[in-house]
Amino acid sequence: MSESGPRRRKPNILVTGTPGCGKTSTASMIAERIGFLKHVNTGELIKEHKCYEGRDEDLDTNVLDEDKLLDQMEGLLDKAAEQNEGVVVDFHMPLIFPERWFDLVLVLRTKTELLFDRLTTRGYNEKKRSENMEAEIFGVILEESREGYANDMVHEVPSNTI
Repeated sequence: MSESGPRRRKPNILVTGTPGCGKTSTASMIAERIGFLKHVNTGELIKEHKCYEGRDEDLDTNVLDEDKLLDQMEGLLDKAAEQNEGVVVDFHMPLIFPERWFDLVLVLRTKTELLFDRLTTRGYNEKKRSENMEAEIFGVILEESREGYANDMVHEVPSNTI
């Protein structure tokens, strides 16, 4: 949301966590059950608007163009506010978003044996799977969320059944 954009009357929620922990499924369920929230699948948004600036072959992933993504997100959030809607955003990098965009941050945590299987099923290479497993074991996303958002906004949520 731009600082001078429309005033929000509905909440915005960020669902974050290590890749494979169920962010997209959880965000989709929240939006569906609450009704006045729109789900923003950030991964799909990145692909749709080509918000990347190259490729990391070692990790088999695109390199994110943060500025382009933030411009896209700001427009979406302003539009949602104009339409009296809130949003549920899912993404694994919580610190790129301004705190003022969200009212609640849900950090999903998954048991490592389940996460390993999920990442393997997705076809992650060894390096990419290892990096994500370490991030989950050490609680990197939770720590980043607590550093970037007010403590009363951040809630750790187990996600082992999605």
